[in-house]
Amino acid sequence: MNRALVVGASGGMGYSIVKELSSRGIQVTAFARNRQKLEKLFHQDLNVTIFSGDIFNLNDLDTAARETDIIYHAANIPYSEWQQKLPIMMSNILHTAKKHGAKLAVVDNIYAYGRSKEIEVQETSVKNPHTKKGRIRLEVENIVMQSDVPAFIAHFPDFYGPYAENTILNYTLMNVVKNKKASYVGDQNIAREFIYTPDGGKAIVNLSLHEQAYGQNWNIPGSGIISGNELIHICRELTGFQKDVSTVTKNMIRLLGLFNRQMKEVVEMFYLNEEPVILNGKKYEKWIGPVPQTPYSEGLKQTIEQMNEADL
Repeated sequence: MNRALVVGASGGMGYSIVKELSSRGIQVTAFARNRQKLEKLFHQDLNVTIFSGDIFNLNDLDTAARETDIIYHAANIPYSEWQQKLPIMMSNILHTAKKHGAKLAVVDNIYAYGRSKEIEVQETSVKNPHTKKGRIRLEVENIVMQSDVPAFIAHFPDFYGPYAENTILNYTLMNVVKNKKASYVGDQNIAREFIYTPDGGKAIVNLSLHEQAYGQNWNIPGSGIISGNELIHICRELTGFQKDVSTVTKNMIRLLGLFNRQMKEVVEMFYLNEEPVILNGKKYEKWIGPVPQTPYSEGLKQTIEQMNEADL
């Protein structure tokens, strides 16, 4: 691969994919709407060209994708826009990939799996989403897999890591870093998994460099399951934070949803905090190698250091 395009490069996973590609000496075009943020993130990286554009504008995508071998799709939009805009966004990216003869690597979440009775879901597990957003994700996945663009879907658990700002764990960390009373979304006793975005970036780049990865779905698990209490304990050891951490319940989110459209959209996905979906990564291990898994203590340390630097 000589050149890559990362769409959604200013988000947590997009940022990590750009940095992973650059670390391998690959020339990268970092595509996002906010030019100021792109410049802040990548202005010192000689392997990165920034491109401020609109993912819904085919001319912008066309210009950014010239001479691109692989497109990494890590962009997202607010929940309230998913039904109308996610299929259009994916169609635009597929159109661009086909026009330029590029392959496509898609960052996806676990919503399409729906509720699971399995201890760990595998790529062969039946996808029967019971939520509106899960059905939309499955619809978009089918659009990708039914296209004639060489593509694969990588399923990830919830993110945390440098610049992963729109995540539920960041909601806790941002107040820990500011030494303010913090909150944790969901029961703090329930164990679930999170993925450190640099691990996710490494895993999806590894996949993209293997021909057999295309035309398939891949699960990329995090660094094992961990409870909210355990995460908060690590944060306390790293920062000296001593204030209380309250629990954000489903009813609290439902109440906020009466006044905030985005919070209203969050309610139906709250089941993931009560009935976690855990990914099985054996397929990746068999075909690619060990799944990158940074211990939570180190991943949180690096994330908190980045958040502190951003506040300086």
